[in-house]
Order: sequence, then structure tokens, then C-alpha cells
Amino acid sequence: MFDIAGELRRWAAEGRDFAVASVVSVGGSAPRGLGAALAVDGEGTAIGSVSGGCVEGAVYDLCVQALQDGRAVRERFGYSDEDAFAVGLTCGGIIDVLVTPVRADAPWRAVFAEALTAAAERRPAAVARVVEGPAELLGNALLVRPDGPAEGGLGGHPDLDRTAAAEARALLDAGRTALVGVWEDGSHCPGGLTLLVESSVPPPRMIVFGAVDFAAALVRAGKFLGYRVTVCDARPVFATAARFPEADEVVVGWPHRYLRGTATDARTVLCVLTHDAKFDVPLLTEALRMPVAFVGAMGSRRTHADRTRRLREAGLTDRELARLRSPIGLDLGARTPEETALSITAEIVAARRGGTGTPLTGLGTPIHRESLVDTAA
Repeated sequence: MFDIAGELRRWAAEGRDFAVASVVSVGGSAPRGLGAALAVDGEGTAIGSVSGGCVEGAVYDLCVQALQDGRAVRERFGYSDEDAFAVGLTCGGIIDVLVTPVRADAPWRAVFAEALTAAAERRPAAVARVVEGPAELLGNALLVRPDGPAEGGLGGHPDLDRTAAAEARALLDAGRTALVGVWEDGSHCPGGLTLLVESSVPPPRMIVFGAVDFAAALVRAGKFLGYRVTVCDARPVFATAARFPEADEVVVGWPHRYLRGTATDARTVLCVLTHDAKFDVPLLTEALRMPVAFVGAMGSRRTHADRTRRLREAGLTDRELARLRSPIGLDLGARTPEETALSITAEIVAARRGGTGTPLTGLGTPIHRESLVDTAA
């Protein structure tokens, strides 16, 4: 749902009735992950996607019906060998979709509106919804922020809301979207309810160290992937907003000092493009000891060997050095700054999603790795 939060927020502010279809379970090679959404308003306008096109028509019809009768409904879509014309996923996967009407009289409308506002304004928030269980509980929603009381409710036992809020805060802290199984009395027992917890967190950071010619292309690629991109360089003549107009910020300062003082988290990506020992060694000494997602450094094989020797002399352990991706990027034969940026971001995506970087042709493994968790965004 949060992937279309901006438009949905506008619909809610305008007082429109709408229905949201969200992916609440994924199996096999499904094209979209948990929380991907399609919405339809009372005029028939549709936004978003749950399958990349395979089942959008059928889901659209479910949204229209939910707007008419005011009831949430869960539907499964999968590939059918018996009927080639059945509505399903041609990729062979299976998705479950929960369609929730958000009409003026819906008890969860206020929760949806607050959650969409937080997501559109890039404030952290999580929504827990009942996606499997008794029909009367489907769609019930609970809004959780990092601090303060939860809003809304899932219905049933009061301990259910307390348990759901605790689970949602834990997932929000990690910036994750996931399914959570609980019993109706709030206990952690199998066979009860399934909750979808969607987390909306500020975009992850990409910090590019070195205001070199490759950096401008990497900034554009990072923005395309949804990162908040910072360029940092100690040389004021190079680190200027005019040279990097697409960066969210440009910082003049010694890289290791800036990194030491700026906010990072487990989703942060650090790209070191300076390949100059006086910058790289103190910077990487800091970076490789931080709990960030990715640390990569540009340079030749010879530069990497010399850099590794210097980092060992600075006290880094084998385990810390093993986190360094250098030379940075996948082997694409890249030459231009744009090709190099593609090589670097391809490695970042592979590291983030557990990919190998191997061509899919002839690989014989699933294209989409089956997971209940999406840490993107």
C-alpha cells in the first residue's frame, strides 16, 4: 500500500471512497512482493499494480465489488495448467490479495488516512492488518509509530492489539514488511490469525565519497533506485551542488570525519570512489566497523591490494576486511561513467536481494527468490 501512498493520501484528503488490493502472501516466482498494491476509486480510476499486469483486471473487479458491498475479501491467484485461459500468473507463482474497501463509513478509514499521510511525508509508521482469519476481522488495521500509542484496532481480545503493536514496532525498527502469526487472544501460537505488517520508513541512504567524474552517474542511478544520496569530498572545488544537481546533499569535509558524525543504519550503502589512500584508509577503517548494508571501493587490483595492506596495518581484522567489496561493481565490461554506475548499483541490488549476478539464461533457478520480507524501502 505504501508504494502508492502519495496518490492514496490525495484521494483520502478529497473524501473519495476507494478500495485497496494488497499482496498479502507470495509463493514461487511472483512478480511483486508483500504490500504491493492496486487501488480503485469510486469513479473507476485505478493506480498501482499487484502483478505487473497478469491479474490486474480480475483484481480491479474485486475492488469495484468491495466498494459496492463494503466487505473485505481475500483471493488467491496462481497459474492453471488445466485452463490456459484462467486468470492467473503466467510466471507460475501464486499470490494472495486482500481487497479492503476504504469508504467513508469504514472503521479503518482514519487509520489508513493517518498511515498514508505518514508515508507520503516520509515519517516512520507501520500498519498491521488482519489478512487471514475470521471474515469479520479481515481488513481491521492498527497504526503504530516509533513512539506514542497505537491507533485503530484489530478487533477481538485486547491483548491482540498489544501483541500486534509490539511486533509492528520491531519490524518498523528494522524497516521491514512481513507476515506475523498470532492467536486471537494475542498469544504467539500457530493456526490463528495472520497479520501483514507494512513498514514505511525514510528512504535508505547512499553516501558517495569522492566527487569524481563517475560520481555524478552513480548519484543518478542511486536516486533511480530510491536512495537518498549524499556526495562527500574534502575538496571544495569539486564538491559543489552545481556538479551534482541530483544529489540530495553535497558535503565538503574529510570523508571519515563526516561518516563518523552522520546518521547511518543497516540499509545504508557506502561507495568509495576516491581511490586515494589518504582518504580511503581512514574512511574504510570507520566504514568496515559500522553495521551498514554495503561498503564498496573503486580501484584497480593493485590499488585494492595496497589498500588492503594499509587497512591491515590500521588494525582491521580479516572478518572486517571480508565486508569490503573491491573493486566495486559487477563484471559488465563497463567503461563509461554511466556503465560503471550500472555495474556498481547492480552489485548493490544483488547484495541486497541475495542475487548472484549470474546471467538468468540457462541458470535454472527461480527468477524471484521466495521471501516473506522486503527490506527495500
